[in-house]
Amino acid sequence: MGYVTTTDGVEIFYKDWGSGQPIVFSHGWPLSADDWDTQMLFFLSQGYRVIAADRRGHGRSSQVSDGHDMDHYADDLLAVIEHLDLHDVIHVGHSTGGGELTRYLGRHGESRAARAVLISAVPPLMVQTDANPGGLPKAVFDDLQAQLAASRTTFYRDLPSGPFYGYNRPGAEPNEAIIQNWWRQGMAGGAKAHYDGIVAFSQTDFTEDLKKITIPVLVMHGTDDQIVPYADAGPLSAKLVKNGTLKSYEGFPHGMPTTQADTINKDLLEWLKS
Repeated sequence: MGYVTTTDGVEIFYKDWGSGQPIVFSHGWPLSADDWDTQMLFFLSQGYRVIAADRRGHGRSSQVSDGHDMDHYADDLLAVIEHLDLHDVIHVGHSTGGGELTRYLGRHGESRAARAVLISAVPPLMVQTDANPGGLPKAVFDDLQAQLAASRTTFYRDLPSGPFYGYNRPGAEPNEAIIQNWWRQGMAGGAKAHYDGIVAFSQTDFTEDLKKITIPVLVMHGTDDQIVPYADAGPLSAKLVKNGTLKSYEGFPHGMPTTQADTINKDLLEWLKS
């Protein structure tokens, strides 16, 4: 574990375990590197070096008031990679983390990268526009910001209890420990970063970034994702990259790296060894 200080003075916390080919994990909103614990332990046991950082304003990183946009997220990721002098990197991003790594590759290139994995990721573009009619109306994200501003602690209880993990579906059995861990991670971060982050993950268009990516990309997405709806995310991203593979999961929720960790880890390992 350690910290790296970015060019604009932000302290970014990271975990760095093991040796071997590095896998760098980028977490979702509004969580932290802790959301990857299951994956990090699994891939560590498979001989990989595993690294995960807390995004600025999240987890144990600095709770600064600005820079909560995809360009800064990408630059912060570069700071961690350069600080650790990583090469031949496998990038894995969940949700907003998928946007972060996509912008990183589009903005900083692939010279240090080997492969990329997008899991339930926000690209190409979440919000509805004239050019993206299948996106979600901006009012959906405005409402998320309103709920956060009104009572972040309540909002961060309701989201994992319901759509994030699919616990609002008939027959679902909510896991209280998973819900509490989501709340714990969220509340450790900063309200301003999380408020601004909603705009970052919903209104950033990653189309041109995706078109620049030539390394192999695995796109993993659940068909019952209630946060980043399947049809206008995973399949489109897989088509926009030059060497993409789409793997769809019938009925899996947005938080499938947690609720379906065994399946996701197995499939990801199989792809990495292919």
